[in-house]
Amino acid sequence: MKYSNNSIKDADFIQSLERGLLVIQAFSNENPTLTVSEAAKITTLSRPTVRRILLTLESLGFAESTDGHFSLTARVLSLGYAYISSKNIWDIAHPHMRNLAEQTGESTSISVLDGAEIVYVARIPMKRIMMISLDVGTRLPAYATSMGQVLLAHLSPSEQDIYFNSVNFKSFTERTVGSQSQLIERLTQIKKDGWAFVEQQLEEGLSSLAAPIRNNEGKVIAAINISSHADRINKEMLKDNFLPLLLQTAEKISMDLSKSHRVVRL
Repeated sequence: MKYSNNSIKDADFIQSLERGLLVIQAFSNENPTLTVSEAAKITTLSRPTVRRILLTLESLGFAESTDGHFSLTARVLSLGYAYISSKNIWDIAHPHMRNLAEQTGESTSISVLDGAEIVYVARIPMKRIMMISLDVGTRLPAYATSMGQVLLAHLSPSEQDIYFNSVNFKSFTERTVGSQSQLIERLTQIKKDGWAFVEQQLEEGLSSLAAPIRNNEGKVIAAINISSHADRINKEMLKDNFLPLLLQTAEKISMDLSKSHRVVRL
């Protein structure tokens, strides 16, 4: 299972590292604890291989076990925090995000695309508006979110083909995008508009507005959003009042990222 378009020589590929990462990613909200057999089934790796990986993770402090049931420890978060600190995303984006949150009174987040999901890499919450808890590291299906749709809209045709070959559409609400043709139509319009508005597609009562963040080459590397209760702010207000502020913030972050020598791409 490969997630990058960068190809390397077989002699340079460390399969044991790949397998270790697969086992870590087998844990999720649905599977917070796993036995060796369960992890082997999810990863399609052999039981002896999975057992050695889990015991190694436990020895290193990244996992713990009780009666044969393994779970990840908080130490795994250090991997994500290392990514964030190395890219300097928080230091660069935080002042702009804080200003946006104060101007709108709404939560704002930044995410990147990882496979078929978005991953939150920065967030300033103002109010609790979702049933699920959102924080740095949270993963959500790209097709049902405003940031995800912005990121998908700016993929190359070949990258979109890879995405559609892997995604399984699930309806979270009656408004959730439910087919490839419907999503393609939305992505075409989003790329033309330069922003995305998603109304109650991931959760009832939740509306979100997102815009792209670009690097110095103009490539979309992340997305920023404003999220709000749908019954508190209607579509017209969200677009007319918040969209200009969101686009300005995305542009300022893009400019600052371009100036930073530490951030080439996310």
